[in-house]
Amino acid sequence: MTRVPVVFCFDDNLILPAGVCLHSLLSHADPETFYDIFILHGSDSNFPDSGFLERLHEQYDHFSLTYRNVGNSFSGAFEIRNITSVTYYRLLIPELIPEYDKVMYHDVDVIFRGDLRKIFEATELGSDYIAGVITPSYGDVEFTNYLTKLNLNVADYVMAGNMIMNIDLMRKQKATAVFRKMVGESTYKYQDMDILNIYCKGKIKRLPPAFCGTIEIFEFASNAIQQSLYSAQELHDVLSEGIIHYNGAKPWNSWCPNLDIWWAYYRGSVFYDPKFYFDFFNHKLTEYDRLPLSKRIKILFRYFKTRL
Repeated sequence: MTRVPVVFCFDDNLILPAGVCLHSLLSHADPETFYDIFILHGSDSNFPDSGFLERLHEQYDHFSLTYRNVGNSFSGAFEIRNITSVTYYRLLIPELIPEYDKVMYHDVDVIFRGDLRKIFEATELGSDYIAGVITPSYGDVEFTNYLTKLNLNVADYVMAGNMIMNIDLMRKQKATAVFRKMVGESTYKYQDMDILNIYCKGKIKRLPPAFCGTIEIFEFASNAIQQSLYSAQELHDVLSEGIIHYNGAKPWNSWCPNLDIWWAYYRGSVFYDPKFYFDFFNHKLTEYDRLPLSKRIKILFRYFKTRL
């Protein structure tokens, strides 16, 4: 049996999405795959002692859970776009996971639809620090100009929500000390993702888009949008089996693309609560009825504007 180390970082606010995320991961594990799951959390997190995630053992036995407390690391660090300092925890993986030389990192606003062992074993990093999916935002002028100021090329910029990391090389290069310094001095718009791309520049391996199927990538795939980053076969794989990354609106809070897939996994998990499920959809059915008149008018204006 092959052990695949997978690291997640989150706080108490994301315990339910984390549970559903891990359920989707474990539900697709091949018989020869054992997931060694590490969870990085702050000193104020309560979920490690709650037993909530341990309920997964009721359904699965091919995994382990290990919690690593990062203390008050990055407390007061720069925050933007409602993304908290927890996002920086992934920068500490090289020093907090000494058991392995290579690990996977994933956000928890993710649904897995396949086993990860083959891509983990097949991804040889060599002298590369990380492997990830190139951002689909290459056509965004504002984003491109922003990266240019950081001396980065949008065609080489990888997303940090789903990565394979060469933490042995990072340890040897004392990367975490550099990361801490960069966080302390930074006002980067994309926080840890900018930091990783700046530090790892020139030592980044590209992975197929199915490893990080964002909303934008799913739009490329479903509408056959012409672009130069991903092949037609790669986009086909995104639709059929790609990791779904809810990088915009979250399905447990609001309507969003691929919402039905998240809720299907939720219903199949040990965390399923019929009342929570019913209340969400019942509330959404009447959501527009509860909006003030001004917002209804804006919605109608946008609707008719798109029809002109």
